[in-house]
Amino acid sequence: MIALSLAEIAEVVGGQTHDIPDPSVQVTGPVVRDSREAGPGSLFVAFAGERVDGHDFAASVVEAGAVAVLGTRPVGVPAIVVDDVQTALGALARHVVQRLGATLVALTGSAGKTSTKDLIAQVLQRKAPTVFTPGSLNNEIGLPLTALSATEETRFLVLEMGARGIGHISYLAGLTPPKVGLVLNVGSAHIGEFGGREQIAQAKGELVESLPEDGTAILNADDPYVRAMASRTKAKVIFFGESGEADVSAENVRLTDTGQPSFRLHTPSGASDVTMRLYGEHHVSNALAAAAVAHELGMSADEIAVALSEAGSLSRWRMEVTERPDGVTVVNDAYNANPESMKAALRALAAMGKGRRTWAVLGKMAELGDEALAEHDAVGRLAVRLNVSKLVAVGGREAAWLQLGAYNEGSWGEESVHVSDAQAAVDLLRSELRPGDVVLVKASRSVGLESVAQALVESGAEGEVSAR
Repeated sequence: MIALSLAEIAEVVGGQTHDIPDPSVQVTGPVVRDSREAGPGSLFVAFAGERVDGHDFAASVVEAGAVAVLGTRPVGVPAIVVDDVQTALGALARHVVQRLGATLVALTGSAGKTSTKDLIAQVLQRKAPTVFTPGSLNNEIGLPLTALSATEETRFLVLEMGARGIGHISYLAGLTPPKVGLVLNVGSAHIGEFGGREQIAQAKGELVESLPEDGTAILNADDPYVRAMASRTKAKVIFFGESGEADVSAENVRLTDTGQPSFRLHTPSGASDVTMRLYGEHHVSNALAAAAVAHELGMSADEIAVALSEAGSLSRWRMEVTERPDGVTVVNDAYNANPESMKAALRALAAMGKGRRTWAVLGKMAELGDEALAEHDAVGRLAVRLNVSKLVAVGGREAAWLQLGAYNEGSWGEESVHVSDAQAAVDLLRSELRPGDVVLVKASRSVGLESVAQALVESGAEGEVSAR
């Protein structure tokens, strides 16, 4: 964080200082909420959760070097006491962002946010110091913590914004007002909570509504819900996608033998060739979104193409590919799942597995509401249409729907199987995998199927395989 004294922080957050001998002492380290991350010069934010109360760790974080605690009660060590820690954290983030000379880029969408954020960050880092959301810390706590990690040297701040209801993105954009706002898509993720795509579009569009007149909205021309958001902003609009009206587009899209996309990138400043290290054709759209951001921030087509070609995956369990010594390829995409990302992962599996046996180890897609049965059925059917060699549906009711879809599409039991849990999936794979097979593992985060992928990777060519 930029250096601020405890007196300044107390004023910004409207708090009272307690047990602080010298209010001029500065916070020069990070702002953290995990006591294990506290170190010299840091500020510890004490949240009181259902199971753990951060205030209980006050003494230990100060002993580790933290300058003070931001909490809701005195704790016997230097502290700034406020009525609401989350509100105070947001106020501090807004203050720091206003002090920075950085350009703030915010993005949202139903699928691909984290992968696209990682691409944008890796491209912009080639131009100037860039801070970006780690993993998927895109909510009312993770976003301000990311913003507070910026320093005086930061020139680009790339923030992923998630939403589970109307007003969430407006709130986040109020904490960290963006200059560039990117909307990727409007899909089915969390449709059970929102109630429908129209409501999801309403929520995602709050990002472009927050942009200033001298800002830029970057919109997916191929998604009608997103394209329509152009009317909701006073900012300049740049479109990306395959549509004829796209300002940033891809030509001659193809997949390499290993399933990595290659294409010619077109931007208003020129064209250049890209061959990505990431897997799956769905990353083309993500790359175009990143390219549109980079173009708007002054990078040439050649600079963008080189950066996209060299960019890798920065976040765990997202199309994470491991080649075992025995020739088995494990694709761990188990961080999360929704209908759009599940279908994209299956297409990537089919491309990667040409001429090889392919396995789709799939589990529940959460928060789909009344659409759950139809969406799981559709994924099961797609696995058969893509000629996936074996669908392993893991879990309860939703997994049964996955297998039912495959069965109804023409898989009469030989190409699909329903197992009860992760260990059962591992046992099956242990007995049937052969050198050269490609295994995709994917489900919503709550299912925990990463244990299957991890067990397969750890087993290698020999030894026991077990889910933990």
